Amino acid sequence: MKFANTTLGGLPLNTGRAFLIQTTNQSMSMKTFVAAPVSQNERIVILDALRGIAILGILLMNIPGFGLPSGGYGDPVALGEMGTINFKVWFGIDWILEGSQRALFSILFGAGLILFVSRQERKLEGLWPADYFMRRQLWLLVFGLFNAFVLLWFWDILFHYALAGIIIFPFRRMSPKALIIAAVVCLVLQLGRDNLDLYRDKWKIEKGEAIAAMDTTVNKLTPIQKEQLAAMNGMKEKSSLEKRREKIENSKQKMTADYATLYYYQSERSFNSEVYFVYFGMFDVLLFMFLGMAFYKNGILLGQAPTRVYAWMAVLGMGLGLVLSWFRLQSYIRTEFNDFEYAKTVWFTYYELSRSVRAIGFFGIVMLLYKSGVFKWLFALMRPVGQMAFTNYLAQSFFVGLYFYGIGLAKFGELQRYQIYYVVAVVWLVEIIWSHIWLRYFRFGPLEWAWRSLTYWKVQPFKKGEPNTDTMGMV
Repeated sequence: MKFANTTLGGLPLNTGRAFLIQTTNQSMSMKTFVAAPVSQNERIVILDALRGIAILGILLMNIPGFGLPSGGYGDPVALGEMGTINFKVWFGIDWILEGSQRALFSILFGAGLILFVSRQERKLEGLWPADYFMRRQLWLLVFGLFNAFVLLWFWDILFHYALAGIIIFPFRRMSPKALIIAAVVCLVLQLGRDNLDLYRDKWKIEKGEAIAAMDTTVNKLTPIQKEQLAAMNGMKEKSSLEKRREKIENSKQKMTADYATLYYYQSERSFNSEVYFVYFGMFDVLLFMFLGMAFYKNGILLGQAPTRVYAWMAVLGMGLGLVLSWFRLQSYIRTEFNDFEYAKTVWFTYYELSRSVRAIGFFGIVMLLYKSGVFKWLFALMRPVGQMAFTNYLAQSFFVGLYFYGIGLAKFGELQRYQIYYVVAVVWLVEIIWSHIWLRYFRFGPLEWAWRSLTYWKVQPFKKGEPNTDTMGMV
């Protein structure tokens, strides 16, 4: 058989095959060219600044977990803080800010998903955008596990965000209105989840107390009744002041012990935290990621809404949120932070509702500051911190852990509650200064650079002034 005259698109077959191979290679090269991290001139200033505020605010919320014993960071009675400055510090922070910084960071993560994927979809075809996004999330999960089981920070959020980001990926094309509805649904589901747990505890107490009131000389308890009575008594004993203080002392000893003891204790707490999130806290995170996607799409997150929108968010959010939070905290104070008495007397728990509206109020206040133009210096100060948010977050786990844990300076449990916030102030100062200095010479923070390089399977340019390698083939 002769193929000399066979043609493909007017070209001889051999020539056509070579043309197709060359075109395919050029296409793949073009895909590699556009599949690169966001450049400096594409960054959105307000998002970086908000991210900086959130990452510093998260340490403000996390520091009790670093420096105070388990069971003590949310229990001023067990720590003997009632009537002292420590109680006032606990009440003020929990009343005004608790949960708001985490919410703001979740909002920004949701917006970041839209930014990342939409940028890839504008330039890439097929499954490439999804491929890069999933790779990005899986590496984030790995970093989260590193934070939890190497740096031993049991309140890690990276693992949570990695999973939640994969879940919300299919919703990215929804309208802002639909995304807000999805956020409301998550709020309702989380409230239902929280109150289901409350009523399970109530059922345990009611059953146990009913059995305890029985005359066992007349009615012999069945194995199930014995189990129910034991569950109620166990909960009651565990909630006693004596047991709560024993837990605090146990935590102090383990956190300041040798590395093996510390690792076993903290890694177990990390494991429980990750499992708890998957079962109990997923809607808590998804709620604000949906809001972040909506606020980015309708311009609220970018400062494009009228000032009155942010004013209403601030007034209604903080107004209603502070009222709800005040009543919520009074329930704990009234029952002296005894979980048994709390479950027995409280009929509805609305933490998620109070946190959500306060978080929106806090966001409204920050955006009013931005819109005013008077606080440009603040947002300029926060922007580099936000550009290096990933590095700064993990640096907090490393340096603060080194200060408090037994393998470092072993200051765990030695500082009073108000004193641990001095540590926060020092870390804030260091991270603000070093973020500004670092970004004078480098394009990314060190961990941002590593994350991007792993996402694209290509070593990214690191130093400012280095040739841009985006046109090179994938490594």
